[in-house]
Amino acid sequence: MRIMKPSWHFRFIGLLAIATVIWLVMPTATADDELPVIEAIVTSAPQVPPPVNRDHPAKVIVSVDTTEQVGRLADGVEYIFWTFGGTVPGPFIRVREGDLVEFHLNNRPDSKMPHNIDLHAVTGPGGGATSSFTAPGHTTQFSFTALNPGLYVYHCATAPVGMHIANGMYGLILVEPEDGYPEVDREFYVMQSEFYTKGDFGEEGLRPFDMDEALAENPDYVVFNGSVGALQGDNAIRAEVGETIRLFVGNGGPNLVSSFHVIGEIFDTVYVEGGDLLNHNVQSTLVPAGGSAIVEFKVEVPGKLHLVDHSIFRAFNKGALGTIDVQGESDVAVYSGQQYEGIYLPEGQAEQLVGEAHAAPASPKAASAEERILFGQRVYERNCLACHQAEGQGLTGAFPPLAGSDYLLNDPKHAIEVLLDGLQGEIQVNGVTYNGVMPAVRLSDEEVANVLTYVLNSWGNDGGVIEPSDVASYRGTN
Repeated sequence: MRIMKPSWHFRFIGLLAIATVIWLVMPTATADDELPVIEAIVTSAPQVPPPVNRDHPAKVIVSVDTTEQVGRLADGVEYIFWTFGGTVPGPFIRVREGDLVEFHLNNRPDSKMPHNIDLHAVTGPGGGATSSFTAPGHTTQFSFTALNPGLYVYHCATAPVGMHIANGMYGLILVEPEDGYPEVDREFYVMQSEFYTKGDFGEEGLRPFDMDEALAENPDYVVFNGSVGALQGDNAIRAEVGETIRLFVGNGGPNLVSSFHVIGEIFDTVYVEGGDLLNHNVQSTLVPAGGSAIVEFKVEVPGKLHLVDHSIFRAFNKGALGTIDVQGESDVAVYSGQQYEGIYLPEGQAEQLVGEAHAAPASPKAASAEERILFGQRVYERNCLACHQAEGQGLTGAFPPLAGSDYLLNDPKHAIEVLLDGLQGEIQVNGVTYNGVMPAVRLSDEEVANVLTYVLNSWGNDGGVIEPSDVASYRGTN
């Protein structure tokens, strides 16, 4: 058989094919390499990084450490938190739709556990978890393109996943839409979560994780931003009358759905579940475990607005309570404040019954009067502050004052009876008649002694000490 030599055009086509293959396999400059490179600005709650303010995508470098550390869960209560970035929740990450995010996860050498990260903003296996399993003393890296705008939760997904989340490993990443969000005056980062501890709410000391309570979905603590009081007092959010506030709200769970509400405000706009769907004039919005919402509202009168989970026992008994302190001029057309207070005596008023108190768990023992006052302040803030107020002034016409109270100071030990058995009917305090119900409080002898000693030594009161033996003596004779 005669073999024909290839003509010149066949040889040219062959060379072209070879060159194409070489071009495809050789490393070349890509679109990713042409993107500007930016180190991500991340912030700890409640602060939020500034808006992106870019009209083009970028390569954004994010680097986060994982830590295992002891921290404050409540006054007198410590917990071993597992964290992203050393805080609970983890840092707020802000990028733009279309950005290429290069993520570095660094597990500290002193960690005892491996960790990873599942970002709900990631399109890919495990949300990044399969690419970021990081042993103590190691670092991992992966990249993803932020394809979908919205507010997304991230969390650790190393087994046991629920335990890693319950110990504090969650946070939020915001993918701004290409055109950004409307401008507002202030933005804040608020994240709800639960803690499951061995020991009741407020039981002092270093409290370990309780898997049985977690499986039963019965948390001792439901909090904003990682601890009781993280958004109260000196840590309250500040704003001025006339400003528009945007809250980026997340729910780390691991179990409960949040009924997020701000007492004294109506949400002008809610980005439902952190996405594109807008709802307006909303009183409370559901935030699922592992989900989010963006809420916006204008503050129009001064005062303290309270952030709560409106599954309300979580707010006032488990810690899901925060404050926005609004300063500025009043507008009586919007809200007048109290205009009248008087006596109302309807016929057929029903008697209210107060339930019997039960024994409470043991509390740490105070070693001195000063320590008893300190421990008592914590008991007061958990159980008494809402009615009798921060300075013991009470609420006019409803709850009598404890500051300068002749009823209390003339016979301090009578207060033991009130705490243990409750009180109803008319009493006279500083010449004013009060007619209400004081329910019995479930406190140990130590806690009763502590809180009464705190009250006796606060707000200009005369001083004095109640001992646990005084409380035990009353219990023994009644």
